[in-house]
Amino acid sequence: MDMTVTAQQVKELREMTGVGMMDCKKALTETNGDMEAAIDWLRTRGLAKAAKKAGRVAAEGLVGVSIEGTRGAIVEVNSETDFVARNEQFQSIVGNIAKLSHDADGDVGKLSEMPYPGTGRSASAELTDAIAKIGENMNLRRTATIVVSDGVIGTYVHNSVKPGLGRLGVIVGLESTGDKAALAALGKQIAMHIANTNPLSVSPDDIDPEVVARERAIFAEQARESGKPEAVIEKMIEGRVRKFYEEVTLLAQVFVIDGETKVGDVIKNAEKDVGAPIKLTKFVRYGLGEGIEKEVTDFAAEVAATSGVPQAPANT
Repeated sequence: MDMTVTAQQVKELREMTGVGMMDCKKALTETNGDMEAAIDWLRTRGLAKAAKKAGRVAAEGLVGVSIEGTRGAIVEVNSETDFVARNEQFQSIVGNIAKLSHDADGDVGKLSEMPYPGTGRSASAELTDAIAKIGENMNLRRTATIVVSDGVIGTYVHNSVKPGLGRLGVIVGLESTGDKAALAALGKQIAMHIANTNPLSVSPDDIDPEVVARERAIFAEQARESGKPEAVIEKMIEGRVRKFYEEVTLLAQVFVIDGETKVGDVIKNAEKDVGAPIKLTKFVRYGLGEGIEKEVTDFAAEVAATSGVPQAPANT
């Protein structure tokens, strides 16, 4: 069929069905761009169940972490329920996608179309197949990588169900020519700290200027309510901005493990044990489902609607 399928058409069909991009493009090509016909084309090839599930909120699932030498990768793959996160097939898929993501350079679209090992299909198509078998909507949400030239990638996975799989994952890059075992131990401790405190950035230089501007505006409004002279107000604002940096930037935070030393000083002190300078280059923290708006349902009302039995009025 000689026709050009636009990216917008593929995007629209994917949003309507939850099917992978390549399958959507093929369906549109085979049906000359007819959206309804393309949906039917997908259904006739066993993707109907996956399409029906696509509208459900997927905010559970797993975070997967993979380390290969001086490369670290992290992914989040969502499902509708925590029950699926305990499914061995789902765990295997997330683990394999995490390994694939080393070559995706943080591009989730690229990762979704990479060949899934041993199947002859893409990672997104493998998820689509799992949706049909397991019966829940699933979504490859995000991915990131960290690479160090000489050093280690520190990791921590919280609430792990298997090595490298859990509800929260952290990877952190430490550049150093020093002892790698000592560096790895430090990296794990810092990753645990990041999991606990959820910093915005490594240092003030890395914070989004819009975030700083918004905080500064709030501090300014609060300070001016004091009625003090403008010179005093400016000092109050600067003081609050400094405190903000101490609270949200990793190197300025107090290390949760000892409760008194700043993380930047912890790294500096560790250089004696490592035997060389250490630079923390980057970190990534994924908490499962963060930022996803979960649908809140009234279970009793849902049961009543399903059974056809009227719901008793609430006591007042």
